[in-house]
Amino acid sequence: MERKSRFSQWLRRPRGGSDPAASAGGTREDLLLAAASAGLPLAPAAHPAGYRCSCERVGCPTPARHPLSFAWQTQATTDVERVTHWLRTQPEANFITATGIAHDVLDVPVDAGRHALERLGAAGVEVGPVATCGPDRMLFFTATRGTPDDEDEWWPCELDCHPETMDEHPGLRWHCRGSYVLVPPARLPGDGHVAWLLGPERPLPDPLSLLETLTDACALYASDDADHETAAWPIGH
Repeated sequence: MERKSRFSQWLRRPRGGSDPAASAGGTREDLLLAAASAGLPLAPAAHPAGYRCSCERVGCPTPARHPLSFAWQTQATTDVERVTHWLRTQPEANFITATGIAHDVLDVPVDAGRHALERLGAAGVEVGPVATCGPDRMLFFTATRGTPDDEDEWWPCELDCHPETMDEHPGLRWHCRGSYVLVPPARLPGDGHVAWLLGPERPLPDPLSLLETLTDACALYASDDADHETAAWPIGH
């Protein structure tokens, strides 16, 4: 009962209108350095410039949601000194974390994510770090399955992008090798935020321990996920 009560308290938190650093109990710098220290490889990303993207690309498809450099996969690091340098020299930048190196991310519609958290909490299943991305998406951080010994066993992140997988995984994206997500705290155009619901200090679970519950929840809320194409994708996808 105590575990279920704690999950219920987390789920009642605001969805994104408050300051992400304040809601997680730390400054922006503290939270990003904590993420790096927890093993999340970071790289600088674009940030909002009013309602536009700081990259100044006309018609940027993912404003304030993409890395600054095309070399983000090799640039991403957990080195605290390097991240501190970026924080001091690029004070407005958001940060992405490259997936498939030390962790994966299961990216779902926010209503499906909240439903899944309730079910997982009631079942006593341990979840790792969880973040909200604006008002629409929820990110479940897990251990990585993106670098298996058998190269034929890994799969790309666009689980819901192909006709043969759309019905099986509606609204679910598995960010693994070659992908990234924004790491909290991050700002989105307008008043949107990316914020921790459960912090990066939590152990990373096996993604398969969450997958069935998340896919069931996504199927339940699939009709409400009309805008899931707006989530950030790696440059070139």
